[in-house]
Amino acid sequence: MLIRRNYLDEAKHLFNFFFSYKGPAMKIWTVLVAAGEGLRFGSKKQLAELAGMPVLLHSTLNASSVSDGIVIVTSADDIDFVENSLKSFNLLHEVVEGGTTRSESVRCGLEKVPHDSEIVIVHDGVRPLASQELFKLVVEKVKNGSEAVVPVVPIADSLRSIDGKQIDRDEVLIVQTPQAFNASLLRKAYSNGKDATDDSSLVELAGGIIDFVDGDVSNLKITVKSDLLIAEQFLIAEKSN
Repeated sequence: MLIRRNYLDEAKHLFNFFFSYKGPAMKIWTVLVAAGEGLRFGSKKQLAELAGMPVLLHSTLNASSVSDGIVIVTSADDIDFVENSLKSFNLLHEVVEGGTTRSESVRCGLEKVPHDSEIVIVHDGVRPLASQELFKLVVEKVKNGSEAVVPVVPIADSLRSIDGKQIDRDEVLIVQTPQAFNASLLRKAYSNGKDATDDSSLVELAGGIIDFVDGDVSNLKITVKSDLLIAEQFLIAEKSN
């Protein structure tokens, strides 16, 4: 397909451009969580090819636009593959083995984040279309005083609970990543050993205040095979604009 032609070369060019960005001197690291087995997908979705590159590499490059360094949390079997995938990019990074749950994997990643980091971003490695603009938005909010910043989008579908009761969709939001945090608060939230489906939930339990920003409907999480086709169509549309 047209989008595959020279895509890796374009990605390298974009990486070198955005990594040269110098904002205020707050140290920012990103933890990319990519240790899942992809049971619903049928294989490891973070390593699946999307427009000529692994899904995880798309996520890594977008995160690099605001990050001084990145910790990629993956399975033990995939550490060499991930390291080899990053050789073409001049990126300060760590690749570590994850745990059996998402929260355990984030803890493994946080252990490798330098202690002088002031902001930590946590991002799902299988959200390859999270834009660089969205990364910058959540980071700027923390720089301006927010403790935790979470992108959210409204729900378009009608909802019902498992027991059949109606749920007002205006009362709920879909939570996305990247989520950005005051580093000290995030470490405190993860020190209690609890698990949650997203990081802001643990931060809230630790007494943190969560601020929301507008997410993006194109920032889909790759879960099943058809999501790859949708993601590729988003990329094609983006390149044509």
